[in-house]
Amino acid sequence: MNQSKYDVLKLENQLCFPLYAAAREVVKRYRPYLEELDLTYTQYITMMVMWEHREINVKALGEKLFLDSGTMTPVLKSLEIKGYVCRKRSVADERSVTVTITEKGETLRDVAVEIPAKVAECVGLEASEVMQLYTLLYKILKTDIFS
Repeated sequence: MNQSKYDVLKLENQLCFPLYAAAREVVKRYRPYLEELDLTYTQYITMMVMWEHREINVKALGEKLFLDSGTMTPVLKSLEIKGYVCRKRSVADERSVTVTITEKGETLRDVAVEIPAKVAECVGLEASEVMQLYTLLYKILKTDIFS
């Protein structure tokens, strides 16, 4: 078989492409459930962190979500308009902003709790495959999520 030096540029030889395409497909599976909550996927994952931490610095929130402040600002503004979070500048350091979940944001969790199971049903992976994929993806991200 004659291989060209350009074979590395074939789409089928790229790790990034199936990661990208799979991520889009999974997010697409979330869409109908998130539309019921009037949330985008980015707003949803932001709320997941808020349900866990209740109050968090914007910088730390962005680090948990692998998002920069330019992405976080409009997401948080939208969630604040919806009444799910409130942002407050630190008195000690004006550059630092803390986000706190509201009572309305806490209530939203009762509806959202069913979403992961619904999405898991339509992904088509066995539980062991999900854990294997999860582990490999976090290895790529080089993040110790359990710390």
